[in-house]
Amino acid sequence: MTAVKVGLAQINTTVGNVRANAAKVVDAARWARGKGVDILLTPEQALTGYPAEDLLLRPEFVRRQTQVLGQLREDLALFPDLHVVVGHVCERDGKLYNAASVFVNGRVVAQYFKRELPDYGVFDEKRYFQAGSEPSVFEVKGVRFGLNICEDVWFAESPAAAAACGAQVLLILNASPYTVGKQAERIERVGHNVRGMSAVYLNKVGGQDELVFDGGSFVMDPAGVVTQRLPVFEEKLAMVDIGSRGELLAPLPESDAAWPERVEQVYKALVLALRDYLGKSGFARVVLGLSGGVDSALVLAVAVDAIGAGNVHAVMMPSRYTADISQVDARQMALGLGVRYDEINIAALASAFDAALAPQFVGLAADATEENIQARVRGTLLMALSNKFGSLVVNTGNKSELATGYCTLYGDMAGGFALLKDVPKTMVYDLARWRNRRVEVIPARIIERAPSAELRADQTDQDSLPPYDVLDAIIDLYVGKNASVESIEAAGFAPDVVAQVVRLVRVNEYKRRQGAIGPKITARAFGRDWRYPITNGFRELTPLAQTEPGNRTS
Repeated sequence: MTAVKVGLAQINTTVGNVRANAAKVVDAARWARGKGVDILLTPEQALTGYPAEDLLLRPEFVRRQTQVLGQLREDLALFPDLHVVVGHVCERDGKLYNAASVFVNGRVVAQYFKRELPDYGVFDEKRYFQAGSEPSVFEVKGVRFGLNICEDVWFAESPAAAAACGAQVLLILNASPYTVGKQAERIERVGHNVRGMSAVYLNKVGGQDELVFDGGSFVMDPAGVVTQRLPVFEEKLAMVDIGSRGELLAPLPESDAAWPERVEQVYKALVLALRDYLGKSGFARVVLGLSGGVDSALVLAVAVDAIGAGNVHAVMMPSRYTADISQVDARQMALGLGVRYDEINIAALASAFDAALAPQFVGLAADATEENIQARVRGTLLMALSNKFGSLVVNTGNKSELATGYCTLYGDMAGGFALLKDVPKTMVYDLARWRNRRVEVIPARIIERAPSAELRADQTDQDSLPPYDVLDAIIDLYVGKNASVESIEAAGFAPDVVAQVVRLVRVNEYKRRQGAIGPKITARAFGRDWRYPITNGFRELTPLAQTEPGNRTS
């Protein structure tokens, strides 16, 4: 018996653009037909895009998706005998399901409803969907194929149900967002829960608001060994041959790609996230503040890699505290990359604010207020450029700053997309060094000098914060892993430093709520992963009977 050819369509779909998504499926089917593919697998909710969120609560959206799905079934009938597994939503008896349907010759020969609905972290599927309960198995050329959708394979029950119905190969549709280390976790789960069957794991690729989908699809034999893998962070069409007993035949070289190491993955995730957020939101250009520091330098490099130097505008806005070397380094980097570069001196503007407020501040010493005025002048200028030229302001703040509130509302927090929102400062340095290993685009001095906001004389970040290696480790434990204060101290961190960081995280929740969205790359990002109340009386560091008022500065 001849092999069954299974095609993997690792495609980039857009939430809500059901007609364009359907066209991508048809294009993939055309490729598959030309390659002699028997079964083409598309990602979870390929038709609606994922996650469609509260669009799914709008009857007109569901109706339109259902209409396009019917047309897609007819379009796919133009490819005789090609089985196309399409991810979509299905309304039945007033309930909505996360579904996969197998179309061939204009008919639906199998349909599956997702059984395990994730309701944690960034996932909220129980808000929209009813859980399925039945397995689905179909046969092609004597080989029996079962269907699962994403979360189903993180548990043993759904794969086992497919195997009990005779499935020899499990086809798994996914929309699994990227986080550092996620690919290894997927392989471990599939290897543990899908033993005894071959597995074809197909993941979508692309950016969607805070989420980045990395692709990284793979094929696994019944013993849990990965035999083929697709690239990360790019679209790819590939094939695998299945033997008559469901075994995987020799890997096809065009669908076997090594996955890059951690830092390169994160860099590529940021590039894809920015490119797709701009493209899918209708922006062609970006503008950003270039300070001469490492954060804005990294953002500039990513922006150029994402959309090209001709679409990037960098603005240096020196104040009376800006070091000459900051201007020199910023200018050197911008000119080296070939982006539009302008300098707008803000010293006079900040002084005008100071003079206007002087009667109100009589007898009061200068403090963070005057520092924040400078940051807000810069934010105002960037937003003015955005309004005038239609460019998106890309925020350059990092996760360490956002966690501790070391940022200014309506100042350096201004913007439409916070590219480094989930990137700790220590990783910023790793990413900058990695980018320079390809081609040195960030002046070495930017990476080597002590970081500073340059809002007062002789200022460095470590005047206000612990060293970044210490700070980021505590943030990872407290925010990322939900560790207790006691366990963080037991890990070797000084109690006074832990207390400082935990307090800063708590009192700056109100800032984070007002910040721009940014791509998630860690296991727990601020935003949908982190849902802490702004107003609350819980204090982890005080006795049970005591309360401590908030202490907020902007």
